[in-house]
Amino acid sequence: MLEFELPYPPSVNHYFRMVQGRMLISREGRLFRQRVWAILAASGVRALVGPLALEIEVYPPDNRRQDTDNVQKALLDAMQHGGAYHDDSQIVRLAIEKRGAVEGGRTIVRIARA
Repeated sequence: MLEFELPYPPSVNHYFRMVQGRMLISREGRLFRQRVWAILAASGVRALVGPLALEIEVYPPDNRRQDTDNVQKALLDAMQHGGAYHDDSQIVRLAIEKRGAVEGGRTIVRIARA
């Protein structure tokens, strides 16, 4: 099992931007991807193959209302681009739990072969 502590992901509402009729990843989304890539690269992660199970704990940066389903897209895409797995279609089990707020927010991700 692999375990990573990552930054709190941007909401899907902030992950994409419409620019001249094209849907693009926002500046905030690109920064998040870069941060995740750097953490995964520093840990020496190699892409897992086959079906995967993910357990995710999200710790929002504040006590505002946060929807857990809105943080999944940015997180799963960033982990794919960071090299944790080849494609997020490998994920056959996904459990996500929202915990209490912590300053700056954070995310704990555990990945295991399913």
